[in-house]
Amino acid sequence: MKLLVDTGVFSAALSQRRRPEFGPVVARLPGNQLNLAAQSVAELRYGALFAGWGSARASRLERAIETVNVIRVSDALLSAVAQFRFACRTIGHPLANPVHHEDLWIAATAVHVGATLVTADGVFVDAPGLQVL
Repeated sequence: MKLLVDTGVFSAALSQRRRPEFGPVVARLPGNQLNLAAQSVAELRYGALFAGWGSARASRLERAIETVNVIRVSDALLSAVAQFRFACRTIGHPLANPVHHEDLWIAATAVHVGATLVTADGVFVDAPGLQVL
């Protein structure tokens, strides 16, 4: 199955200290085609910088990113994000709110590439055209 992994789920899968709320979601990753939105890569790297990770831990993150397909930003993706945001705004979905800007990009990327989004975040529920696992 083609999956786009949300930032929090990807981070939880890497963590040595598992958060119980992510356990069932992380368990569904093996054996699937895993993808990350470019936005998630930026969020993961920012989180590592903000937390002051050392080079060994940061290298482990980079190796993990290399094992998945990162969906690159393209003109087609930019159009998909604009269309998705408009669709969310039209129905009053919270992803249209600027506070969810990063989540909007991740969801739009999943819709754009036809992947199911793997997340533990409820903000994605009922987003137009988005399949959530």
